[in-house]
Amino acid sequence: MSKNKMTFEESMERLEQIVRSMERGEVALEESLKLFQEGTELVKNCSKLLEEAQLQIQKVSVGADGNPVMEEFADDSL
Repeated sequence: MSKNKMTFEESMERLEQIVRSMERGEVALEESLKLFQEGTELVKNCSKLLEEAQLQIQKVSVGADGNPVMEEFADDSL
């Protein structure tokens, strides 16, 4: 499966596998470099998916009439 088609959860699971493999120290240098590159791509994919999810988040508040009102999420920390 292409990294761009992986879900956030699938990407995170693969990242965990890569980290465990590299932490054991049983991987040759060349393979470690390939795993590092794959991990970098997975991190980029996860970041992209999180950004897309953040854009979809909406804030629910109560309007003057007492009914729920949907507002676009605004990150006040920026």
